[in-house]
Amino acid sequence: MNISHLLELANESGGTLYLMLVLLLVALTVIIERARYLSNMQQGGEQIIAMLKREDGGLEQGVLPQKLARLPHGRLFDVLQHEPANVDRATFDGHLEEAIMHEVPTLDRSLWLLDTVVTLAPLLGLFGTIIGMFNAFHVLGDTQNGAAQVTGGIAEALIATASGLFIAMIGLAFFNALHTRVRIVLHQLETIKVMLLNRHDRLQPRITSGVSNVKSISHPAARA
Repeated sequence: MNISHLLELANESGGTLYLMLVLLLVALTVIIERARYLSNMQQGGEQIIAMLKREDGGLEQGVLPQKLARLPHGRLFDVLQHEPANVDRATFDGHLEEAIMHEVPTLDRSLWLLDTVVTLAPLLGLFGTIIGMFNAFHVLGDTQNGAAQVTGGIAEALIATASGLFIAMIGLAFFNALHTRVRIVLHQLETIKVMLLNRHDRLQPRITSGVSNVKSISHPAARA
């Protein structure tokens, strides 16, 4: 099967194979972009949680690396910096939850495109197959065409359905994988929120007063 034959099949499918090629490119673009973004976010969240587990120095925005401070997890530390020392736990909890809700749309951004591709690709493939079968059965009106040509045309028309199912299977697998990563990042945000709440009463006065007895995580030798 050469390029010219594939182009002929695409033309006989009413152009649906061209549309499915566009859907495949859209799906691959979303998969690559979201996979890299969520992977970096998940790794950054794991680093921040590890910092909070090791020592309280991770609570200070100044010791967070710039790369981590730009993550949605870093927005929770911004809330901590702007909270008064005498804020009650319920108010602080509400502010942290508000910050998380503002960051949620950035997590599953563009995933709706992948969901649309998963739903649309099989339907588009079925539509292309129906058009191809119309063309295949059209030759029955010509007595010079044999049954082999009709069955061959039906077999070629089924390529559209196979292509749609193939795209949908790829999209569905990666959609579920990316959605799982979104849930992991959300769990990280909730975990960091609880850890900040548990440490707020002890560390917030030192942060707001500008005097900190907490040792920087970036310089382990300072603890010696």
